[in-house]
Amino acid sequence: MITNDYQYRVTRAAAAKFRTALAEMKEAPPRRGVHPRLLKAEREAVESQLQDLENELTEYDLLKGSGFAHISIGSVAELGKGLVQARIAAGLSQKELAAQLHLKEQQIQRYEQTEYEKASLGRLAEVARALHVRIDHITVAATEESSRS
Repeated sequence: MITNDYQYRVTRAAAAKFRTALAEMKEAPPRRGVHPRLLKAEREAVESQLQDLENELTEYDLLKGSGFAHISIGSVAELGKGLVQARIAAGLSQKELAAQLHLKEQQIQRYEQTEYEKASLGRLAEVARALHVRIDHITVAATEESSRS
């Protein structure tokens, strides 16, 4: 997931390189001694990687331009990603969010790199408040594993 403008620029440049490589692959004559299936698999791998990058760019563009986001998550595990998306949609940079929380920008970058995996529940609540995120409901259910214990 792209979390800031720098990553966006890097991803956009990488996508351009993949587009160029793909065009060169399509124009190049078949390589001697390389099985056509291998060439096809190679081209499809590049196409797949390019599609992944383009999807990330599109998601960032949509979030960045929205000003508002209704972000739906299905579990607490997805909360971190939802907070990153909410920050982007709110038009806040990582630096601006860090300033609101009296943290260093690098701390927000680390949190977002792992989608807040190591953040405490208290920190998640602080971030949500700073972003004016409203959590409508969270469902907690015992898993099959915990009910057997």
